[in-house]
Order: sequence, then C-alpha cells, then structure tokens
Amino acid sequence: MAGHSKWANIKHRKGAVDAKRGKIFTKIAREITIAARLGGGDPAANPRLRLAIEKGRGVNMPNDNIKRAILKGTGEGDGGQLEEMVLEGYGPGGTAFLVECVSDNRNRAVADVRATFNKNGGSIAEAGAVAWNFSRKTVISIVKGAHSDEDVLMAVIDAGAEDVRTTDESYDVYGPIEVFDTLRAALETAGFTITGMSLEYVANQTLELSGADAIAALKLYDLLEDVDDAQNVYTNLEVSDEVLANL
Repeated sequence: MAGHSKWANIKHRKGAVDAKRGKIFTKIAREITIAARLGGGDPAANPRLRLAIEKGRGVNMPNDNIKRAILKGTGEGDGGQLEEMVLEGYGPGGTAFLVECVSDNRNRAVADVRATFNKNGGSIAEAGAVAWNFSRKTVISIVKGAHSDEDVLMAVIDAGAEDVRTTDESYDVYGPIEVFDTLRAALETAGFTITGMSLEYVANQTLELSGADAIAALKLYDLLEDVDDAQNVYTNLEVSDEVLANL
C-alpha cells in the first residue's frame, strides 16, 4: 500500500473546482459521445459508456443532456464528428504532460495546446516522447470514513488491485483497466462508498518539484485543463510539502 499521495489531493481539489465552474458537464458529454460512437449506445453492452453516464449522474447532469450526447455519438443527433487524441509535452522543471483532447477540429486542438505549452515554460513533444512513462489504469476513489488501510486491502487484493493510495479524505484504488468492474463490485460488496471512478494515465515514475518550478508546473496544468478541447490532463509532477502547504 502506497503512502499519502500529494498529487491525488491536488487532483481532488481541482476536480471540485471544475465542478463548480460548470466545466464538468461539457467534458462528460464529450466522453459520453465518444464512448457511444466507439462502442454503441447501449450502456449494458458498453462499459466505457456506462462509466461516463455514471459520472454524469454523479454530478447531477440532466438526463436530457446524457441522451443528447449518446444520440450524437451514435449519429442520430446534431453536431460535428468528434475525434480523440493524446498530445504530449514537457513542462517547467522537466515535468511530463499528457493531454487527452476531444475535438471536432484537430488542427485547432493541437494549436491551442501547443500555444499553452509555449507561453508557460513548456513545449509540445513528439508522440511517444513522454507516454512511455505512463500506464492506463483503473482508479476508484472511496470515502475513508471509519475504514482502516487493512479493510481496504482485504476488500481489493483478490480483485486485481495493484496499489492503494491515501489522500486527506479518501483511498484511491489502482488496478489494470481490465479489472474495473471487478474492483468496483468488490468495493461495493464490502460496503465502501465510491466517490469517483475513472480510467487514467498514471505516471510510472514521478518527479517532485518545489519552489518556482513547482508553481510554474501547476500553473501550466491549470491552463492546459482550461483549453477548450482538453478532456483530461495527466502529469508526473509531485509537489513538495512546502508547495502543498501553500495551496
């Protein structure tokens, strides 16, 4: 079981801010559309779509919004064709970034991400330049409550979990993408309250920064998330206790 995750704390805080900004509906709608396009509009037969819909319902996304996004994905609704892409880059202090984009205009998405890197101490990179340091993982967050570390490990160790990391308010359970449903079922059966489920790119090796480099890297992270076509942003950044205390 891994120790306290500073970056996970930051991600949870930023997620709460995104929800307040209203940005989360747009991102989830795009994810629903892509999932429906790739795997069909039936959530029972499309795990990725099922997950996206659950995310939407978890933030009280209206059912009409969910239905429109599915219809758009299956070609029955209005709107342009969306394309997925993963862009790579370097940030301040040698940090690595992956930016998942969903866009109806690839050239615009690449140009906006490139400009954000260039204006904030970074640079866009060739495909594969930093992706080698990231693995696609299932990540399920559960409420700590009165549960102990041992309670969590006992619930997930036989379900394929690879790691459990603690934050201020939750346990984050990590595993291969293939065990998503198994892990979720194991946690629900054990009585845990799930607060988040996702498929993420997780850094195999992190880079801890402090001082000005850490602040600059965090700023770049925020600005990349604000790019209109950006769906998710991942980094190998780990911040020092000094920076975390000032957030």
